Amino acid sequence: MDRSTEIREFLRTRRARVTPEQAGLAPHAGVRRVPGLRREEVAQLAGVSVDYYVRLERGRTQGVSQAVLEAVARALQLDETERDHLFDLARPTATGSRRGRPLSPQRVRPVMYRALDSLGAPAIVLGRRMDVLAANRLGHALFTDFQARPHRERNFARYVFLDEAAHALYADYWETAAADCVASLHLYAGRHPGDPQLADLIGELSVRSEAFRRMWADHDVLAHTTGTKRLHHPLVGDLTLDFVVLAVEGDPDQNLTILTPEPASPSAEAITILASWTGTPLTEETRDAAGA
Repeated sequence: MDRSTEIREFLRTRRARVTPEQAGLAPHAGVRRVPGLRREEVAQLAGVSVDYYVRLERGRTQGVSQAVLEAVARALQLDETERDHLFDLARPTATGSRRGRPLSPQRVRPVMYRALDSLGAPAIVLGRRMDVLAANRLGHALFTDFQARPHRERNFARYVFLDEAAHALYADYWETAAADCVASLHLYAGRHPGDPQLADLIGELSVRSEAFRRMWADHDVLAHTTGTKRLHHPLVGDLTLDFVVLAVEGDPDQNLTILTPEPASPSAEAITILASWTGTPLTEETRDAAGA
């Protein structure tokens, strides 16, 4: 991914979201030609010259100070994830000699496989570019059997955008799920701009999915930590599952997502049924959640 293009489009889309009134600026007379803030207004709010901000928005970040980036982040009312993304985009590429070279393959430790097997809830390990590195039986049963797919297709974003089963699974919430995937990929792109496999993935999804192209142009970023997924599973019906995303310590760019239903809810009963069909051993916690 081109870092200059990314920072230009990220800053442009962020300032388009903020009105002068939201920024505390006095309204100007006449018709505004751009949505949100003008470049000169961002510069005014950040306390830098217009030329300096224009250079920054054009991707010329060499020598830019942390103080200036902090001031721009405040002016654009960035949240913590967006602020960190701005710093990633503006950071000099320390691995320029490796730019364009594939990153080393990711491995899942044996202890993680054992931990996945011990869980009585759907769980999945994602790596770089949202590649699916591992999942337990319930995780495969909930989404799809990623292990049965060619390695290239073991990617959660590719599944969400290109697999009709994912559209059916997410049903009315597909747009939200898809936008979350794109926002996660943008965040990863800021950290690994020279990853050629990411460029291949973005290129493929852009060609094959109009929805992806539209969402990618928004330049939103998102760090998944916790939330709720509402799904319609073809075997057990409607599911409401809370999820938590845990970083895998010692394994950069890996995280574990665990999805659990509310105890004694219809979703808990449905997960118990799904577990019985997949041959997943029921833990004491799973039985308690289902009210068994």
